[in-house]
Amino acid sequence: MTANTLLRENLHPNDSQAQSLPAGGLNPDLFDWQEVWYPVFYIEDLDKAKPSKFTLLERDLVIWWDRHTNAWKAFDDRCPHRLVPLSEGRIAEDGLLECPYHGWAFKGDGSCDRIPQQPEGGTAHTSKRACVAALPTAERQGMLFIYAGNSENASQVKIPIVEPLETDTEKWTLFGTFRDLPYDALTLLENVLDASHLPFTHHKSVGNRANAAPMVLEVLKTDKQGFQGKWEEGPRRGKLGQQDTTFIAPSLMWHDLTSKQFGRTMTVVYATPTRKGECRMFARFPFQFNSAIPRFFIGITPRWYSHIGQNGILEDDQIFLHYQERYLEKALAKPEVDGNYAKAFYLATPADTYVSELRKWVARYEADLFVSERLKAPLSKTVLLDRYHSHTSKCASCSQALRNVRMIKMISKIVAAIAWTISPLISFLFAPANLLVILLSSIPMAISITLWLICNNLEQKFIYGQEIPLRNL
Repeated sequence: MTANTLLRENLHPNDSQAQSLPAGGLNPDLFDWQEVWYPVFYIEDLDKAKPSKFTLLERDLVIWWDRHTNAWKAFDDRCPHRLVPLSEGRIAEDGLLECPYHGWAFKGDGSCDRIPQQPEGGTAHTSKRACVAALPTAERQGMLFIYAGNSENASQVKIPIVEPLETDTEKWTLFGTFRDLPYDALTLLENVLDASHLPFTHHKSVGNRANAAPMVLEVLKTDKQGFQGKWEEGPRRGKLGQQDTTFIAPSLMWHDLTSKQFGRTMTVVYATPTRKGECRMFARFPFQFNSAIPRFFIGITPRWYSHIGQNGILEDDQIFLHYQERYLEKALAKPEVDGNYAKAFYLATPADTYVSELRKWVARYEADLFVSERLKAPLSKTVLLDRYHSHTSKCASCSQALRNVRMIKMISKIVAAIAWTISPLISFLFAPANLLVILLSSIPMAISITLWLICNNLEQKFIYGQEIPLRNL
């Protein structure tokens, strides 16, 4: 499936109509995080043959493909019988979602189709108590969205898509990644709205300390649905032109930059809240290049290869943001701060304008997340840099690449062992062995060992991140 195909597929039924309900509910002074559409998976990472698990706003869900309606379904991830997770079950031969414990099976609307233990003629499966709660789903721009709140409101609330991608779709080149992050959605949004950290945090990856300079950010418009801003000078000390920023409440933002050198480039981030201190990030990078060359190279780059590099960039700030949340929680609890972010943070320059505006939006609309809960003890660096569970195991491209790498490693090991075993036989048969015979017997072993080393290095990149960031090397 091409990037441009992802931009065109699966329009929401009400996209041609004006949505009558704003995201976040009708109360003008309160933003309700439940009454929102959230992306939960890239479509290409879902498997129609088996259920997937996701947690949205602390609600465990099972996502599965209903072939009877040709649509993705999202249920509460617990069987009404004995409350075991349905995500541990399977898609049965008749296409229904089957519980792993006693085989209860459910249709796409959440109703129970059968209870194997029920006597013939029984009607227990028709009871409302045998049903599973289903959440509204929709596919947009290559992503699966779920509506977290009142299902009756879902069709009237706009799905938060990247609007520029709906225009001139053939001109856009798009790639991206996702990862489960060990900090809150709001912490992620603060970080990606703050462009001033790039030269320092991401030095040698996507930034350069030499480009650090004063930044004058301006908020142009703000309301309950988010805000828009501009950085008139723009990145690299004004060499690339003005950068515009959009925040669509509560979980989508993008930077938009058009330059003579590169064309139009966007950095898009969705921050989907899972639970206290955790979120799933979807990063998307749409481009409209002036030249066909970069478009060609992006098109032939394997998705798994780009994910390795993007995971490294994420890990540039992953550890200190995990700790920042905990320091902030303690600071807000102090009597002299009394929950005031402006007192907890020292936002000293215009470069902090977007961070300040985000926190003002949170305060203005009482939109803080999980306010009654406390963060858990900090995780170890080993856990924070784990790539396998936070990305690879959930990514169709990376998980397949990892299987391939491990298979090549195994084959290389076998070939090297065979070459080592038969080397004495070759020397005996061709004694006295000349240099050519020795080389011919050694080449397969050398190639196998080299291939094993390369694959072993790749394997580690799918499993674990780099402990020392590039900026500190």
